Amino acid sequence: MFTKVLIANRGEIAVQIIRALHELAIQAVAVYSVADQDSPFVQLADEAICIGAGPAVDSYLNMQAIISAANLTGCQAIHPGYGFLSENATFAALCAECQLTFIGPDPAVIEKMGDKAVARQTMQALGMPVIPGSVGILDTASAAVTAAKQLGYPVMIKAAAGGGGKGIRAVNNDHELMIAFETAQQEAQVSYGDDRLYLEKIITAAKHIEVQVIADQHGTSVYLPERDCSLQRQHQKVIEESPCQALTTSERQQLGELVASTTKKLHYTNTGTFEFLMSPDHQFYFLEMNTRLQVEHTVTEMVTGVELIKAQVIVAAGEPLPFTQADIKIQGVAIEARLNAEDPAQQFRPQPGRIDQLLYPVGTLGVRIDAGVVAGSTISPFYDSMIAKVIVHSRHRATAIRKLQRCLTELSITGVKTNRHFLTALLDTTAVQTGETTTTYIEKSFLKGWLTDAQTKISSAN
Repeated sequence: MFTKVLIANRGEIAVQIIRALHELAIQAVAVYSVADQDSPFVQLADEAICIGAGPAVDSYLNMQAIISAANLTGCQAIHPGYGFLSENATFAALCAECQLTFIGPDPAVIEKMGDKAVARQTMQALGMPVIPGSVGILDTASAAVTAAKQLGYPVMIKAAAGGGGKGIRAVNNDHELMIAFETAQQEAQVSYGDDRLYLEKIITAAKHIEVQVIADQHGTSVYLPERDCSLQRQHQKVIEESPCQALTTSERQQLGELVASTTKKLHYTNTGTFEFLMSPDHQFYFLEMNTRLQVEHTVTEMVTGVELIKAQVIVAAGEPLPFTQADIKIQGVAIEARLNAEDPAQQFRPQPGRIDQLLYPVGTLGVRIDAGVVAGSTISPFYDSMIAKVIVHSRHRATAIRKLQRCLTELSITGVKTNRHFLTALLDTTAVQTGETTTTYIEKSFLKGWLTDAQTKISSAN
């Protein structure tokens, strides 16, 4: 087992990794930017090294600085968390070259799954059902139009190197496609340094279902209960839950076994997530694979009792998984809401600034708060605007929803605007209460009415 591990990340996930390492009796080394020098994760670490200025490109994306910090402090491994370098095959390979264990899959697998177009082809060859799409990369808008006519509108433009909602556009006709193709290319180039695009047929009225898997170096592959991530805006997840109430026990088992089998065929180790779209007739289509820990891994932990970060470290150290498929049981329902410093009434504009007061609703059964900030912390303009993840667990879905509503109502924060009222209103809708939401529910059904109500309240207050 490792004795010292460096965390190549920041914020709430860095906090959770540090806590997991300490409970494994492993020393934790943090790297931080100048903007994060007073952050909680820096204080929690056993050692902390500043690796650059605020912009991520100067710090959390600076591979050489991170590797140097790991070598300087005598670390044996690096945990990348999620985001930043977590799915960067070059970084994973660099770790290996420098005799550092990358806590994640092999660089070759990261590269194969990170290219979304290649991942589609790979999964199709392995017998995984994929969304109908274009063959290969589309170099021009005219080539995209030809492919779209063959698929039939509506279609989705997607970045081959994509993830996190960048370089994605839904289009309904040739004209929209011609315009959106160029902007998607530009966004993909800025976000990933790669402007390659392809098309996928849009599956209407779909649910976004994902299955987490973890595999060790001894041939054991375990799938975990699925997560319903249908509540999203602009392809960014807002609220997640596990399990998905729409799935039958038989469907859950079939999907899980397919994922576990594919994981073995890929010779994949450590944790990853297979994402699917589920059509109204419960047909599942592979969407993409994320070769890292997910933001929403928390709901999986809550319903299984499995501590995924610890399992990642154990697997990376070459030890067998401490559990088998037979040990995985669904216990109740867990739901997570992402509390962000943003203004939903102003197109969800990020709200950087200092948090003056912050009270988390902790201290009751079934409530977990994963946070990287406290009162007095600053939400930096350099990174995402997440304040905390509020996760609840209960025996039944209805009581879990009520618990989450209570937590969000009780939570108190001043100094920056948040999406708290947006979340509570969303949870109060009939569609969410009954679980009958799809990936387009927020944008097509909920948001317009909520914005009208919000503007009315603002006008009345003035």
